Amino acid sequence: MRVLFDTNIVLDVLLKREPWVTDASALWQANDEGRIVGYVAASALTDIFYVARRLAELDTARAAIRVCLESFEICTVDRQTLEHANELVGNDFEDNLQIACATLADLDAIVTRDQPDFSVAAMPVYTPAELLARLSLTGTTKSAK
Repeated sequence: MRVLFDTNIVLDVLLKREPWVTDASALWQANDEGRIVGYVAASALTDIFYVARRLAELDTARAAIRVCLESFEICTVDRQTLEHANELVGNDFEDNLQIACATLADLDAIVTRDQPDFSVAAMPVYTPAELLARLSLTGTTKSAK
């Protein structure tokens, strides 16, 4: 299963944000173990850097980006992606951009804590707990990239 990780899920792990870090870390581990293939939007990396830099040192922010680049596939953000996001009826462009990334990359699902913000997505949108339950039930294995 190929899954787009919403920015908040990645930040939950990197910043150890309670109470969400446990489920988010389990999903990251599922990615590391090859039970899913995790993706992040290229635009999410700028947000991750910004938040990490605000809360920590520059070296910590750069390390966060390195970890993301090592851990996840990256969905490109180009003109087509931006135009697709702009056409979506959702009221948050950042979320629409992540939906557009997942759609154009033909991903299987999105994982987020903010499901209502992804209601216009054409694919399933899971909370971390829902995706973890699905993984434990199906024994999903990593598909080819």
